[in-house]
Amino acid sequence: MSDLLARHRAVMPDWVALYYERPIEIVSGRGRRVTDADGRTYLDFFGGIVTNMLGYDVAEVREAVERQLATGVVHTSTAYLLRGQVELAEKIVRLSGIENAKVFFTNSGTEANETALLLATYARKSDQVLAMRQSYHGRSFGALGVTGNRSWRNNSYSPLNVHFLHGADRRLPQFAGLSDADYIKVCVEDLRHLLATATGGDVAALIAEPVQGVGGFTMPPDGLLAAYKEVLDEYGALLISDEVQTGWGRTGETFFGIQAHGVTPDIMTFAKGLGNGFAIGGVVARGELMDALHASGLSTFGGNPIAMAAANATLDYVLEHDLQANAAKLGALIIGGLREAAGRLPVVGDVRGKGLMFAVELVDPGTGEPAPALAGRMMEETRERGLLVGKGGLYGNVVRMAPPLTLTEDEAREGLGILIDSLEATNEAAK
Repeated sequence: MSDLLARHRAVMPDWVALYYERPIEIVSGRGRRVTDADGRTYLDFFGGIVTNMLGYDVAEVREAVERQLATGVVHTSTAYLLRGQVELAEKIVRLSGIENAKVFFTNSGTEANETALLLATYARKSDQVLAMRQSYHGRSFGALGVTGNRSWRNNSYSPLNVHFLHGADRRLPQFAGLSDADYIKVCVEDLRHLLATATGGDVAALIAEPVQGVGGFTMPPDGLLAAYKEVLDEYGALLISDEVQTGWGRTGETFFGIQAHGVTPDIMTFAKGLGNGFAIGGVVARGELMDALHASGLSTFGGNPIAMAAANATLDYVLEHDLQANAAKLGALIIGGLREAAGRLPVVGDVRGKGLMFAVELVDPGTGEPAPALAGRMMEETRERGLLVGKGGLYGNVVRMAPPLTLTEDEAREGLGILIDSLEATNEAAK
């Protein structure tokens, strides 16, 4: 393993970070567990960054891919009719709730968000875009422009004129103690003031994650995005919901995260879990927005037959097995258990989440300040106990988790036990 690590460091960029003091190589997986090159098996609570939505070696997905491979057609491009692409688009249109919707497939969430921003700015003939503080929308030039997290931005340049809104930062002193209703009111008034002072009025869109992924699973209170849209509608501005991490029932309460706000967006982006590990992304939007672009366009690899076979099988599996309900049930079990334990652990600043998308914020027990080193310590503790988790948050002090939606109750309890043991060890080390 040390040889592979040295080879990695010799040829991969320094900014491609690796988890753990002793990085691991995952060589096989089955169900919700993976095995590393040393033969150690782990329960996976991160799923390749919210991507292996069904887990590993799922027969229905594997067989669908094998059937497509057997045809000999791995790729043709969007210059030809693609049956799997049309079938998947029909399902997504139906599930989205967007009226007269159409779908464009890409290779990633970054590309999907770039496409959504193109649609919005073209429709509104404006480069002015609103985004949320603490957000993350991808690593390309435009997507980084609407990312409100300095840790992920290499420069201040952007093709867009961007203003950032409040909405997932309730722990700031000026918002502490506010009820959901009062916080929403304050945020909406701030939006109105921003539109009146910092923009030309012709804003193209607001892009928002219903639950902020890299932001550490922070989220606005339900209803805020609907309240924002009421104001946006007055100006003709569009609402883009970035569902790259929140889609397909992961939050438990709704199939797409935005639906918890009681509003339908104009544009929705998706990626990650839909392919259960195969590269896929896309945009679903009102037909008039999607059709409006005057220049020719295509996606060489977006929506290719292999990815479509995997995605169709994955989405069918989610729906046929009602994995949204499973996420709601087991998410409540784990989040409830973590909150109960947090009461006796000063190192825990917050436990938050929806469904199988939850996080623990680590703080200095003496000052309450963000403690990224303790988050790193907790990750090492969980790894030693056989559980893989992720990290995020504006200050890098949040351990975030998104297990496969196929998680069983026994595995949920096993993972919860490991998390609590790891928090106890981290709390002890912080004394």
